[in-house]
Amino acid sequence: MTNPATTARLAGRREWTAFAVLLLPLLLVAMDVSVLYFAVPAITRELDPSASQQLWIFDSYAFALSGLLITMGSLGDRIGRRRLLLIGATAFGLASVAAAYATSAEMLIAARVLLGIGGATLMPSTLALVRNLFQDDTQRGKAIAIWSGAMTGGIALGSVLSGVMLNHFHWGSVFLINVPAMLLLLVLVPVLVPEFKDPAPGRFDLLSVPLSMAAVLPVVYGLKEIAAEGFTPFRLGCLAAGVLFGHLFVRRQRSRADAMIGRALFRHPGFGAGIGLNAVAAFAMMGSAYFTTQYLQSVLGMGTLEAALWSLAPSLFIGAAAPAGAALAHRIGRSRVIAGGFVLAAAGFALMALAGTDSLWLLLTAAGVLAAGIVTVMSLVSDMALAAAPAEKAGSAASLLETGQEFGGALGMALLGSLGAAVYRGDLSGADPAVRETLGGAVATADRLGGEAGDHLLDLAREAFVHGMQYAAWGGAALLLGAALLTPVLLRGTARSAPVDAEPAGTPPVPAR
Repeated sequence: MTNPATTARLAGRREWTAFAVLLLPLLLVAMDVSVLYFAVPAITRELDPSASQQLWIFDSYAFALSGLLITMGSLGDRIGRRRLLLIGATAFGLASVAAAYATSAEMLIAARVLLGIGGATLMPSTLALVRNLFQDDTQRGKAIAIWSGAMTGGIALGSVLSGVMLNHFHWGSVFLINVPAMLLLLVLVPVLVPEFKDPAPGRFDLLSVPLSMAAVLPVVYGLKEIAAEGFTPFRLGCLAAGVLFGHLFVRRQRSRADAMIGRALFRHPGFGAGIGLNAVAAFAMMGSAYFTTQYLQSVLGMGTLEAALWSLAPSLFIGAAAPAGAALAHRIGRSRVIAGGFVLAAAGFALMALAGTDSLWLLLTAAGVLAAGIVTVMSLVSDMALAAAPAEKAGSAASLLETGQEFGGALGMALLGSLGAAVYRGDLSGADPAVRETLGGAVATADRLGGEAGDHLLDLAREAFVHGMQYAAWGGAALLLGAALLTPVLLRGTARSAPVDAEPAGTPPVPAR
């Protein structure tokens, strides 16, 4: 078979301009993960949500997004990725307006659910369209490197932008910033982005939709709750229920010719390996973020906006790492660079383990080194997995990558967070329960005590938190070193080659428009 790298058409100015437009929805979806961080006090004053409603205002977006990724990726393959992107952009814009002008907590939660549904259409559609726009291996690698960096940077940018907006406008402004971008997308995408879809998708398997959601949502919910509150029988039961429904979902996919996730996706060893390595990278990224955000605010005592601004510093590493990794992979081989990215990220965890209670620059350097390694890994394994998938299944491939990323991130927060919390509680075993539970509780208790007693308690709690962070960082470093050692084994025989059951090089699944 002819190597597609030698015959693929090179993307020109039109494709790169289309790619720049596709970064808009990606940035907005990533920003909406963190955009509410500063808005909570204003929302609480105006809408008066209960404690449970406040949690759902945050979490409903992420749950809707993660639960529908697989469904939307498969739907995009069937009806067209550009069409689904435009539908999702319309829904995302309308939901943003509804959220901005919500008059009750229930209305805001419903709008956040709709935002999550819209986000679930946007993320796999944009990544799948990148796969279709760039047929040349080198160009696609560069594009996905930029895509990965934009997604990671968007989460940090969301909290900062929301803080700036709230200094001047009503809290609803953090949602209204989505609307101009979505209108621009609706105008430019039909002009610049060609349509792609599976020419013979088969029937859409409706039963697989609730099965996929039942497999994803209980696991994500259970892991998030374990990270926040620890292990309980109910949360473990959620994980078990998700695994059970996941087993039923996989069995159904294997037994149907019109499966939502085609078996051809996993015939190339690079696809499954890419999903697994991407999940490990997300594990490290979100597991480390769990500690760095608390360190900046509760250990160093920064305000939320100040902490968010400092958290942008590691983005300098991210901006250079992914493109440099793509270029280096072209020279010395993808497997070596992926393994090197894991080693670099492990070094970031090791630096984090050396931080004390007053180590701002060491922590930021550690976070930057870790992020550089992780984004390098994510961009390369995403490119590998998408290149391995048939072009007509790019939407399903992108959705599986992103779902694995959701799982990995939730697992990182749960396991590393639980390890850090166990050390923290052990160090404060004789303290008041409110102090022993979380560092935030200790800060609040210390504020109430005041004086030397409060200062002493706060010093103890901060030292205990940093001690727990150090243990979690060494655990993360060990995991990433293990991933680095496994990478050459997992990627053996995955040199760049034509995807399984792909169409001839240079032929899109469906002609443009």
